[in-house]
Amino acid sequence: MATQHKVGGEVDAFCTRCRLTLAHTILAMVGTKIARVRCNTCNGDHAFRSAPGTTDKPSPSARSSGGGTGGTKAPRASRPTAEEKIIISFEEQLAGKDIANAPRYSPKDTYKPEQVIQHPTFGLGLVTAVRGDKVDITFKSETKTLVHGRGGGPAEKPAFSPPSAKATGPADKPISETTEEAASPPGNPAES
Repeated sequence: MATQHKVGGEVDAFCTRCRLTLAHTILAMVGTKIARVRCNTCNGDHAFRSAPGTTDKPSPSARSSGGGTGGTKAPRASRPTAEEKIIISFEEQLAGKDIANAPRYSPKDTYKPEQVIQHPTFGLGLVTAVRGDKVDITFKSETKTLVHGRGGGPAEKPAFSPPSAKATGPADKPISETTEEAASPPGNPAES
């Protein structure tokens, strides 16, 4: 038999401040459900959280046991439930694909869904999604997001250009304006 709770009554609940399951006073209810409680230990008000391991939802055995008028219900085997997942193995996904001619992965190449590729690190993979310059490739162990279609020439890469050597002198001291003026020839007056 379910216990009838009412505002002002006591209930065991998880206290968010004390981090323990303690006695609480019921402050508010919505229908038959407890909404807000006050901890009798720390006097903190918070939303009702039942004690860990307890629930107010009926168990699956209570749901399937009936509640009807006499007859038994036949199990619904024809309609799949949300708990059932269909898992297709990696080998089943590759069945019927041309594995022998799988191209080697390169970020410069462009790929399309359902294409098989050979990656140097992850091995054989199947392209499952293409999003702009990125592809999701499913390998035997996991799915990776990799780049593709970046086939530019070497001109696109930044080139290194060393700084030009203007003044000579110690590299650990900055060159000041007075040092530059003193280094100019005496026949030329410094422009101010």
